Amino acid sequence: MAVPDKFSHLPYNRAVPDLTPEQRLERVREQLRLYEHPVLSFDAQIKREAVEIEIRFRDASIPVHTYSFELHPRDLESPQFEWQFQRQLYDCLHDYFIEMFTRTPQDHKERIKIGQK
Repeated sequence: MAVPDKFSHLPYNRAVPDLTPEQRLERVREQLRLYEHPVLSFDAQIKREAVEIEIRFRDASIPVHTYSFELHPRDLESPQFEWQFQRQLYDCLHDYFIEMFTRTPQDHKERIKIGQK
């Protein structure tokens, strides 16, 4: 005989607050203020219902693109937002630095192939 679950009356996902775009933006900016980096700067702005985070290289004399990613309302209103934000920020930092390579061993092999033709 199955034992009744004392939590079966609770919804699977906890209700999250319905935030305005401005509240979502402020939530992201509060998190960004916790991060300080000597080489990169961070900013955020509203982009439709989402918040777009920008990562910029501080030295504007070096021609490096600005990296951006979006956080959607479901992410911004999650009870686990702070941890999810950190994971996504770190993943994006990894991607951004990888995109900064101007040459890789794979490029070198392709250049050799093209030069030999």
